[in-house]
Amino acid sequence: MQHIWAPMAEEKRILIYGYGNPGRQDDGLGKALADVAEAWIGEQRLGNVKVDVAFQLQVEDVLKMADMDLVLFVDASMDERIGDFSIERVTSDPEASFSAHSVPPGFIVGLYEALYGAPPPSYLIQIRGYEWELEESVTLQARHNMELAWGLVKKIILDPDILETQPQTAESDKNGSKQ
Repeated sequence: MQHIWAPMAEEKRILIYGYGNPGRQDDGLGKALADVAEAWIGEQRLGNVKVDVAFQLQVEDVLKMADMDLVLFVDASMDERIGDFSIERVTSDPEASFSAHSVPPGFIVGLYEALYGAPPPSYLIQIRGYEWELEESVTLQARHNMELAWGLVKKIILDPDILETQPQTAESDKNGSKQ
C-alpha cells in the first residue's frame, strides 16, 4: 500500500492496521476496511492517517506504532455475541499467548510499552464475520458490518477525540446503533 505521510502539526497521527486473510472469506474484513479507508484518505488528501495491512500481527508491528497518536487495529471476528462490530480499548497484555507467527494486539501494545514507554491509545475494532472457507470474497452480511464499522472509523479519523468521550467498550447492535 502506498502512503501519503505529511501530517500537519495539530492533527493526530493515526494508524489504521487491518489484518486477516482475504483468501478465507470474511477473515479478510480487516483488509477490506483498510482498503476502503485508504481510498477515502487519498480522496480527502489526509496526511495524518497511515493505513497498513497484514495477514496477522507480528512482534515487528510494534515499530509501526512509533510516532503515532492513535492506533486502530481492525480484524474479523467469529464471536457470535458481536452484533455488527465492536470497539474496545487495547490494554497492555505482555503475558498474552501467541504462536511463532502471530500475536494479539494486547501483546503488541505491551511490547511497545516495555520497549518505548507509554504506548499511543490503541483500539481493536472487531467486525462480525460469518464464513471462513477458502474463497476470496467477503459475504454480503459481513460487508454490511464492515461498512457500519467504516462509518465509525471515518468519524474517528475526523475527530479522534470522540474516543475519549465514548465508552472504552462499545458494540453495534443488529441495526448498527451503538450499545
